[in-house]
Amino acid sequence: MKEQFLKHSLHFITTYQKDSCDEDTKERILYGLEGLYLSFTKLFVLSIIALLLGFFKEFIITLVLFNILRYPGFGFHANNSKTCLIFSSLLILGLPFALHQFVLSFWVKAVLCGISIVCFIIYAPADTQKRPLTNPKKRKIRKICATILAIIYSSIILFTSNQTISQLFLGALLIETILILPITYKLLKAPYGNYKMV
Repeated sequence: MKEQFLKHSLHFITTYQKDSCDEDTKERILYGLEGLYLSFTKLFVLSIIALLLGFFKEFIITLVLFNILRYPGFGFHANNSKTCLIFSSLLILGLPFALHQFVLSFWVKAVLCGISIVCFIIYAPADTQKRPLTNPKKRKIRKICATILAIIYSSIILFTSNQTISQLFLGALLIETILILPITYKLLKAPYGNYKMV
């Protein structure tokens, strides 16, 4: 199915281009198409699981909140689709679902938020081997933005009266915190601090 999608999509794109595509351009288009395909199939599978768990709305909200943090914070990316699906299921779906089952006290949330903010200050942004953040100025801007967002999320988590909203923001914050930690990269055998190696 994936191969068919990639083959037909690449053919469609290259056929209607005014200039003929060289092999390097085709490779880049193919890479983008593969990323698109994997993102949609992963989202479809996770959405089905969320529906079966009766957690679909909360899953979508968590996903949006997580992606807002993910943009400046970056973080771990799996090398293959199977690992990505398992890891995404556990983190993006499993963690918020587990949090939703419990009512955490203010102090537990405060400790988790404090740890997350410190982790953002130290480790964000966490780049990947495919996308190393080599520009020091951009890294600094991303660190500041990610940390500010972590503080905003923490304020909402701690001071909103809506328990569901608090838990969803906490889920998104914890997911991104886990993804920027060096230990996550180490456990999943991925290189960390890739900007130093370029």
